Amino acid sequence: MKKKQSNFREKVQLLTRHLYPARKAFALGISAALASTVLNALFTQIIRFTIDTALIGDQTGLPGFLSALSVRGLLAAACVAAVTVSLLRFAVSYVQDVSLPRGSEQFVKSLRDTLYTHIQRLPYSWHVKNPTGDIIQRCTSDVEKVRAFIAEQMLELLTTMFLMTVYTVIMFTMDVKISLVAFGFVPLILLQSAVYHKRIEKSFTEADEAEGALSSVVQENLTGVRVVRAFGRERSELNKFREKNERYCDLWLRLGATMSTFWTMGDALSMLQILSVIVLGVNMCVRGDVSLGTYLAFVSYTRSLTWPVRGLGRVISEMSKVGVSIDRLLYILKSEEEIVPDSPKTCDLHGEIRFDNVSFAYEEKKVLDGVSFTLPGGKTLGILGETGSGKSTVALLLARLYDADEGRITIGGVDVRDMDQHELRKRVGVVLQEPFLFSRTIEENIAIASAGAGKEDIAQAAKDACLDSAIGEFKEGYETVVGERGVTLSGGQKQRTAIARTLLTKAPIMVFDDALSAVDAKTDEAIRTRLREAAGDSTLILIAHRVSTLMQADEIIVLEHGKIIERGDHASLMEKNGVYARVAKMQGAAGEAIDGGEVSADE
Repeated sequence: MKKKQSNFREKVQLLTRHLYPARKAFALGISAALASTVLNALFTQIIRFTIDTALIGDQTGLPGFLSALSVRGLLAAACVAAVTVSLLRFAVSYVQDVSLPRGSEQFVKSLRDTLYTHIQRLPYSWHVKNPTGDIIQRCTSDVEKVRAFIAEQMLELLTTMFLMTVYTVIMFTMDVKISLVAFGFVPLILLQSAVYHKRIEKSFTEADEAEGALSSVVQENLTGVRVVRAFGRERSELNKFREKNERYCDLWLRLGATMSTFWTMGDALSMLQILSVIVLGVNMCVRGDVSLGTYLAFVSYTRSLTWPVRGLGRVISEMSKVGVSIDRLLYILKSEEEIVPDSPKTCDLHGEIRFDNVSFAYEEKKVLDGVSFTLPGGKTLGILGETGSGKSTVALLLARLYDADEGRITIGGVDVRDMDQHELRKRVGVVLQEPFLFSRTIEENIAIASAGAGKEDIAQAAKDACLDSAIGEFKEGYETVVGERGVTLSGGQKQRTAIARTLLTKAPIMVFDDALSAVDAKTDEAIRTRLREAAGDSTLILIAHRVSTLMQADEIIVLEHGKIIERGDHASLMEKNGVYARVAKMQGAAGEAIDGGEVSADE
């Protein structure tokens, strides 16, 4: 019970927090809506007055200044009153139509800003666990459901409750017996809505989750379109989509069937309510217990009550839907942000990098086990290992995308966990094997992390990454738009663009995680030749499967099952004739070294 109360309080706090910026617009719009309700009730009383007093001639209880008027005068007064009320209704409706959309947009803007800001601060591990399609669906579809509830259903709830209060006073003042009949059906309609509330909530939750799964399949397919086409996976992807789509469709059909039953029963109760008022009202009117105007006013009020009360039931059912959507948004907002140290320490990022007995596991799979090494500032470290040996994890831990489970990682003697990770990541340039490029020009992609970089600097970075010749082949040159995720570039061109982007930042620490895997051996050698000079006094970490990429590193470590099994420079590792030497010989790297005059044939 406490958990439900806490959850309800969190939902209310979320709504009120983001309603605050829109409070003026909503207050004006809701006031106009309530005023419209009063004017509608007043208009019905004018019609009642016209029938009973002006047409039938019953002037009982008529004020003195009206009783002196002729029939024509009474009709004229009623006409003036009706026109005045109608004009006022138009005016308040205009205020309502202008204010509420403005308020709803201010509300949803505040909510989206908060969501997006919070997502930017969530740890990398959270993004890995949560599918992109599902996150997008929560930030679009679910946000829109909450906006619709605030702008439409909540207003409808308030105006309906106000309308019922006003109509209760007016109708019981006119006649108690007919009012009891009219309002006797209201609890039945509300009870019927409450019964279906739980059933609809469960069905909607399942349908909403199925929509998120469907969105994830579509997003993955579109993102990996090149892989899908290259490996002929269209049929497999289509079958996967159809499976998710069929489940999504089935859930909505079941929800639709439940809603149809709900609305059909509601229609029956509403029609029975109006019929009961008509039958009783006609009998009482014939007997003279109520006037014709009063009878017609009751019919009008009952008809006016029918749809708002029905709508109240619909709002109750919509509340179940929006409750699920708010829960899905709260899942994001309640996810813990990265912990930033209260007093972050600074250090010389050109200083020594030390891994001291570092261990790390993804879920229960251990990928680093007691790894220790020291890399002096300005030097180059090469890391070799098979897939799954933990090479990339070294880069992720150094940039604090993850934190080590055991051991310490220090830069210039300062533990990276004591640093501001956002500032750290700005100064640690990481180039991944599959770099991400934005759907912008090549120039913008290179300069995206270096505000204010000049064209000459961008061109120099492209030259150092051996990208300048490839750019020259494009008709638009540096202004060539690379397409979404860089799809118009080859794998090697994307990697070189990412390398140029990192070199342009002149980061104190640069990590190249298999960043030359998609380039040919000749280009690999050309980039390596320029890399050390272009990097200046920056510390370099080269992670690769290709031995030739690592040969010139000051020190090389070989990882196997998360442990360092060999270390040394190229020459010493070749002398040991261990794993590194065997890989080098298989790849022909030893021969390359001979040609380059770096090692002898015996080595």
